[in-house]
Amino acid sequence: MTTSTTTLASHVWQLSGSWKKQALLVVLGSLFIAACAQVTIYLPLVPVTLQTFAVLTIGAAFGMRLGAATVVLYLIQGAIGLPVFAEFRSGIPVLLGPTGGYLIGFVLAAAVVGWFAERGYDRRVLTMFGVMMLGAAVLYIPGLLWLGQMFTGFDKVLELGLYPFLWGDMLKAALAAVAFPAAWSFFSKR
Repeated sequence: MTTSTTTLASHVWQLSGSWKKQALLVVLGSLFIAACAQVTIYLPLVPVTLQTFAVLTIGAAFGMRLGAATVVLYLIQGAIGLPVFAEFRSGIPVLLGPTGGYLIGFVLAAAVVGWFAERGYDRRVLTMFGVMMLGAAVLYIPGLLWLGQMFTGFDKVLELGLYPFLWGDMLKAALAAVAFPAAWSFFSKR
């Protein structure tokens, strides 16, 4: 893999040195995460949403710093009362609720996926699939620790906070694994 710091967004938008374009991407990305958070399948404690897909693809498209900054902005929007979290919820109680650890994990996951994307791992199907699954695993660490410690106990945390999401994570990873190499191929020809 390459050691360049080119991401799909910087390749398409020529972001280098343009803080205005970067700021616009961060705002648009946070709105994309908010929209995907509203695609929800209700489960006890932690719903299934497209939020994780949005976070991981933002990380891959924007890179480590801009991807993490986008997620931080999203969390700030929710914390100050904008209805951006799942089910149009907002506020500090959401961050301290059952999904709080996952929300914090989103920042780490976007950064990790972004780091790998900056090094070209988003340009091949198998490596992109692996990076997306790694990103999902990273966001589960604080998510499961918080959920288990504060809400379910560690004896039930995998049953309620991990197992219901694995098939969806694999599907989302497969979608990104196909989409990103295709996008790179398309935009590289232009």
